[in-house]
Amino acid sequence: MAAKNAFYAQSGGVTAVINASAAGVIETARQHRDRIGRIYAGRNGIIGALTEDLIDTGKDPIAAIRALRHTPSGAFGSCRYKLKSLDQNRREYERLIEVFRTHNIGYFFYNGGGDSADTCLKVSKLAGTLGYPVQAIHVPKTVDNDLPITDCCPGFGSVAKYIAVSALEASFDVASMSKTSTKVFVLEVMGRHAGWIAAAGGLASSKDREIPIVILFPEVAFDREKFLAKVDGYVKQFGYCSVVVSEGVKGADGKFLSDQGIRDAFGHAQLGGVAPVVAGIIRDGLGLKYHWGVADYLQRAARHIASKTDVEQAYAMGKAAVEFAVKGHNSVMPTIVRVSSKPYRWKVGMAQLSKVANVEKMMPKGFISKDGFGITEKCREYLAPLIKGEDYPPYRDGLPQYVRLKNVAVPRKLEDFTI
Repeated sequence: MAAKNAFYAQSGGVTAVINASAAGVIETARQHRDRIGRIYAGRNGIIGALTEDLIDTGKDPIAAIRALRHTPSGAFGSCRYKLKSLDQNRREYERLIEVFRTHNIGYFFYNGGGDSADTCLKVSKLAGTLGYPVQAIHVPKTVDNDLPITDCCPGFGSVAKYIAVSALEASFDVASMSKTSTKVFVLEVMGRHAGWIAAAGGLASSKDREIPIVILFPEVAFDREKFLAKVDGYVKQFGYCSVVVSEGVKGADGKFLSDQGIRDAFGHAQLGGVAPVVAGIIRDGLGLKYHWGVADYLQRAARHIASKTDVEQAYAMGKAAVEFAVKGHNSVMPTIVRVSSKPYRWKVGMAQLSKVANVEKMMPKGFISKDGFGITEKCREYLAPLIKGEDYPPYRDGLPQYVRLKNVAVPRKLEDFTI
């Protein structure tokens, strides 16, 4: 069988380890020259395919591709762009297949979260009906950790580690100042519907190092009076308190506390700014001195403190995606299967995209404490292995040495396309 070229693209919010998945895809594809010819990447995700803005990854040396493993962000550029259904926008799919056909692309590797899984599924289903079959493999990634079937999602472990460390260090800071200054520190973290990242803040406290931390989950409706009572109790007992709040926390009315009324390209509410809202509630309700902070991009860009487990799993997902493709699989996603927690062992599994697309995995009730403000031992057992191990990037003059690829463009052969 003649070799077909491959197309790889990154989608959605980038992470500290999405480039490790890219390295896994590219390095593994280079080992299968009998089946895979050139490996192209989309500049700015799927938009690169629609606009025929392809990158020839073969123009970058082995050392540069290898360095992606320790480089954060999206090396080829990402995007928030969701393909509509075939009925709604047939021209986009026709254009996609036209570009794939023109550049002899038979493999499509899409690295992203739930929306990209949906895109990948649509392409795999519709490519055949448009007369040009394409093997579409989804490479899992999302800091929100909300993809179903897989035990965890690449990108989450490193964010969880960053938040756990930040909650620990900030709590030490507040404790030292609490006698005459700040009593409460509020840290806002990502998590639209699922509270996995917020839960990681609970790891800062342990049996041998108890820290008063209140966690606000999207899965638990915010109750002002119960929250204030919890904070007040901790401050009276310990002298201070830390609050880790997910951006997706909602009130009893179902509305986001931080909904700004703005929507992103996927139609999702543009969240952010819940930390000052919660801080204001503490000020008005308890009259305590506070500080607040927003982890924002810092939490997902912090490759310098990435989880070794996360890096290894991210690379493994990219590698497995290519191996699945050369074996003839289509419309699937490699998954992480937990074999055991103590000791922690995992292996690669496979899921059908039809069971992944448009499905969100929330925090199980058994992971949230009965009062709704903390994590259980079961949750701690789940989270702890995911943040373990250090995988520091190389440093020079005190700064991490991250790679910037050449990203050489492939010559265009088609007419311009406006999206």
